[in-house]
Amino acid sequence: QPHLEESGGGSVQVGGSLRLSCVVSGNYDNDYYMGWIRQGRGKAREGLAAIDPFGRTSYAESVKGRFTISQDKFKNTLYLEMNNLRPEDSTMYYCVADRQLRRLLESPYGLDAWGRGTQVTVSS
Repeated sequence: QPHLEESGGGSVQVGGSLRLSCVVSGNYDNDYYMGWIRQGRGKAREGLAAIDPFGRTSYAESVKGRFTISQDKFKNTLYLEMNNLRPEDSTMYYCVADRQLRRLLESPYGLDAWGRGTQVTVSS
């Protein structure tokens, strides 16, 4: 399984932007979807975006058009560019990896690998 470590969270005003990064390391098969999910206290986990080993991307409807997932394979880094941020985007964001795209995006429980998370706070 890949080891994942996020960075780039922080505080931003409504309408602002942040870019989250996730360094991917370790020995793992090249059949994982890499992605981002978020979860707030007492709230369900929400899959946001995923990218496959060929660079094809998928998004949840809730963030389509505002969030962009990308990867730099030379740097072994996954990114999530978040634009036009809203107060409801405030929560913990996690870099994840799983072999099933649908599970990652639609029901992100029991995923193969998680980072420790990074906090995003959007204030008005």
